[in-house]
Amino acid sequence: MIQVKTTKSEVFIGSEVLFSLNAQLLSSDYSKIFILVDENTLQHCVTKLITNVELLQDAEIIEINSGEENKTIDICYQIWSTLSDYKADRNSLLINLGGGVITDMGGFIASTYKRGIDFINIPTTLLAQIDASVGGKVGVDLEDLKNMVGVFNEPKGVFINPDFLKTLDKKQMLSGYAEALKHALISDKDYWNYLKEGMLSDANQWESLISKSVQIKNNIVLADPNEKNQRKLLNFGHTIGHAVESFALKSDVLPLLHGEAIAIGMICESYISYKKAGLTVNELEEIAHTILNFYTPFRLDNVSYDELLELMGNDKKNENNQINFSLITKIGEARIDQNAEVKTIKESLDYYKSLIG
Repeated sequence: MIQVKTTKSEVFIGSEVLFSLNAQLLSSDYSKIFILVDENTLQHCVTKLITNVELLQDAEIIEINSGEENKTIDICYQIWSTLSDYKADRNSLLINLGGGVITDMGGFIASTYKRGIDFINIPTTLLAQIDASVGGKVGVDLEDLKNMVGVFNEPKGVFINPDFLKTLDKKQMLSGYAEALKHALISDKDYWNYLKEGMLSDANQWESLISKSVQIKNNIVLADPNEKNQRKLLNFGHTIGHAVESFALKSDVLPLLHGEAIAIGMICESYISYKKAGLTVNELEEIAHTILNFYTPFRLDNVSYDELLELMGNDKKNENNQINFSLITKIGEARIDQNAEVKTIKESLDYYKSLIG
């Protein structure tokens, strides 16, 4: 089992982590324990969790519907009310069993209920295991704007069991893989070369992939817990990616998963990096073609560039009314607080469209 110490918590990675969770709970004295799930983790993960962690056999299970569209204050209100109905006090524990929506929102709910109760995250998707597992960001969306309401607060522990990934389809796995590709592009060329080969089909590689990404993100967060400086590196691909994700969430019958949108964002922001930050054309083409080898193209024909720009303008990372980017200077290195003209941003979207035909 691998252990990674974060700012105020610890991440446990491996197939034996539930035994560590059991030991942690046995040494605690919680008055009540609640488990937040969606329909997928209720079906595929709860039994394994409760079977291996004896103190959870009497836990109350709270179920919500899966999907980014449910990551809202309205759903939080329902769960706060449920906790109140079950007389959860300040010595209660909320265990968040699920993907990024569950861990982000569950962490926010726990952080605000009665001014804060303990929570533990058990991420069950690749995206949640390598991204939401580190950093202490918890929150919800505000209408079409991603993660606009939230706080920094770390769980009492994060327990990552790669076996949970066996319940996911390829689409969900690829959503998480985009964040791994991002980690490599901003900080580790050797990791990029490893990921280019495609590791998702080999379950024996999952623990190595998860631990590498967790360590990369954790090193960045430890140096800048509150995103004042170098933590902004993790935003590469997200300025445009979040805008595309929000646009699709609002207008598409089948919204893009987070990683699918970030994949588009990374191609576009690699183009901006080529125009503004010194990325070579050869590396731009390598990045773009590698990403397109993994992800189904998303047609931008009916997408309004002006609407995307408006969504980018609302990004919480912006300063002085300028759209803020983190750009890569070469594969494995990046810089923060970069601006780009509207013309260049539109060119980057055109570049993506030209690649997919």
